[in-house]
Amino acid sequence: MKKAVLLLVLSLVSIGAYAQETHVDEISFETRTTFHQQTVDGEYDTRFQGDFFNLQVWGHLTDHLSFRVRQRLNKKIDDANPFNATDFLWLKWQATPKWSFTAGKHPIKVGGYEVDSAPIDVYYYGAFTNRLYQYYAFGVSATYEPVPGQAISVQFIPSPISPVTQNSYSYNLYWNGSILPCWKTIWSYNLVEDELHRKMNWVVFGNQFHLGPLSVDVDFIDRFATRQKSPLTDWSFIVKPILTLGKWNLCSKVGYERNDGANIDPDYPDENAKGHSFDLVLPAGNDYLYGGAGVEYFPLGNEKLRLHAAYFRDNHDKIDNFDIGITWRFTAYKRK
Repeated sequence: MKKAVLLLVLSLVSIGAYAQETHVDEISFETRTTFHQQTVDGEYDTRFQGDFFNLQVWGHLTDHLSFRVRQRLNKKIDDANPFNATDFLWLKWQATPKWSFTAGKHPIKVGGYEVDSAPIDVYYYGAFTNRLYQYYAFGVSATYEPVPGQAISVQFIPSPISPVTQNSYSYNLYWNGSILPCWKTIWSYNLVEDELHRKMNWVVFGNQFHLGPLSVDVDFIDRFATRQKSPLTDWSFIVKPILTLGKWNLCSKVGYERNDGANIDPDYPDENAKGHSFDLVLPAGNDYLYGGAGVEYFPLGNEKLRLHAAYFRDNHDKIDNFDIGITWRFTAYKRK
């Protein structure tokens, strides 16, 4: 494995150094290691763990064709899904200054800042995000940018709530932009198929507010089936404030997610003949409250090195979690 990775890096550097049109722009690595501590029913347990070890590659085949790769070097590769450890493996065609088309493995375009954040920068997730089968998949997207900073995308891609081996899909309309200089947005409408091949509607409003040194993410996700009695009975609400003071970030995140017990589909009976929940990610009759706080310190004043300490808990697992960790990134090659 190590020899294969080294050979890949050397090959890419060689391409970047000697190719004319086709070139690698950058090769970088990033990793996060954590000392995890938890208390369950008064019993204390600890372990050291490696959370992420990622290889990232950016480059161009031509001036209008770019590519990106992100490979998790520490993630197990599933026989049924040989690209399980690959987050990004896409080719982007910049057809015009305003239109671009992407094909390959890239993020499923679900709105919201919790879902959109790079996993290496997230210390704990809510139930909805944590229970998705996949968030990166092979598919196609088209993006229109009417003005800089405003992007509207349509996407056809496998469903995030169905196993990878099934032919269930997601049809996504996505807006990444801003309303005011201090108000950024990641909104989407997603028509997704589940593992029973039923369709669910997701309406996602991800908002990020910048108020001087304070940044606040506010996500609202509403999930509903067409035959559901009320469209506002299965939802998630997440707030994440970050206060930046020099090289320090003071962080917190609190979320509440619920699905009304009446959201049962009688046409798909379960093992108890009551019917499956319309929503299989957060089943009917469940509510999930989670939250925590933490501190980040950037000794070099940039993202190359980050130290963190974070505490979090939820009302489902009822585990007190406390993590102390280090994240570091470095560039192995950058085209001049």
